[in-house]
Amino acid sequence: MSEFKELIKSFAKSREYIRDFFIYGFKTREDFKSKSSRTYDNERRRIESWLWKYIKTEYTPKGKNISLAMDSSLLDTNPLFRVWKTKSFTVNDIKLHFYLLDYLDTVNGKTVEEITDGILRNYRYLPDVQLVRRKCNEYEKEGLLKKTKNKKNIIYTKEPSFNNLFEDIPLMADALCFFKMVSPLGIAGDTILDTISRSNSIFRAKHCFFVHTLEDEILLAVLGAMHNKQSVTLLVKDNKNNIKQSMDIIPLRIFTSTRTGRRYLCIYSTKSRRFFCIRMDFIKKAVPGEISPVYDKAREQLSQNQYKSWGVSFQNKTQTHMHYLKMTLYIDTEKEPYVLQRLYREGKGGKVIQTNENLFTYETQVFDANEMLPWIRTFTGRIENLESSHPGLKSLFERDMAAMYKMYGITSAVL
Repeated sequence: MSEFKELIKSFAKSREYIRDFFIYGFKTREDFKSKSSRTYDNERRRIESWLWKYIKTEYTPKGKNISLAMDSSLLDTNPLFRVWKTKSFTVNDIKLHFYLLDYLDTVNGKTVEEITDGILRNYRYLPDVQLVRRKCNEYEKEGLLKKTKNKKNIIYTKEPSFNNLFEDIPLMADALCFFKMVSPLGIAGDTILDTISRSNSIFRAKHCFFVHTLEDEILLAVLGAMHNKQSVTLLVKDNKNNIKQSMDIIPLRIFTSTRTGRRYLCIYSTKSRRFFCIRMDFIKKAVPGEISPVYDKAREQLSQNQYKSWGVSFQNKTQTHMHYLKMTLYIDTEKEPYVLQRLYREGKGGKVIQTNENLFTYETQVFDANEMLPWIRTFTGRIENLESSHPGLKSLFERDMAAMYKMYGITSAVL
């Protein structure tokens, strides 16, 4: 039996368990059927060791439920950053890491062969020359080392530490404290602050979606491809149906829901010649490809079509180009003026017309009117009439209302 280890080799595996185990619901051991019980136990123990302060346990008839409970307004950092700092390493890896950087602190710049000799001389440790070369190239890509060419020789020099930056810009640390709390890729700011032993004692975020950090690895690859106008090969998994598929797409924009906090990647499919959005947490891998010759044209078309989309949908099942919606509301402008203000503010360019005293008609056209249902439901009790070219929208709304009335024991009520 293999020994349990807290450190991991693959972040993707633990990322899925954190999402399924803690973020997407209160699941018991029996709910995880795709993996063995031993795998489940190991992942649970690993996650509990990382996030033990935020674990909530409940016992139900189905069994023991474990969930994650945290209030962003009370925390000075994102606890899920801990997951990024648990990568496994070998003894030789960690030795070479410190010997290499410590040696380059004492010299101006050396070749791989000179670095290997220096490590042997100073620390009595002889690494393989090819291993040192791979490590130097890896650190050069990560910005820890600088590589220059001197005639036929490749010289490696250690980059200045972050401390110099903070001496030149005194408020930089405060800016990073804010960045790590509210910005995508906040793990970068958190890591820099760890390097200078600085913690956040200033900022708190009232509404912060900590789970976004689990998508930052994918987000970084996608943003890089967008910057370079490249196509991307995505590996996407539908968690509901447990189906994986690979697709070649052009990434255009990142949309974030202000209501749910979910992030979506808006893409253009050259195969179907359509725009559509994919939830970021469904993307398991993103590999940048070639520069796309149609990137600028697709981005321009998206800008033209984006205002016609209510949410993140650019198409509908009926294949009609646009859906028309008309909603008549009773709004007491004296007692509830804020409802009318909401209609103007949240209507996304829809037309608002007063047809009678305290009666207002809202009209709009969108790609998929079905996306409007959650917003429409917020006007329950004020809706006098609802019409739409979407064939099932009104019946679905009435069915939802009937189910609610039944649940509360109401025999008749207004929409």
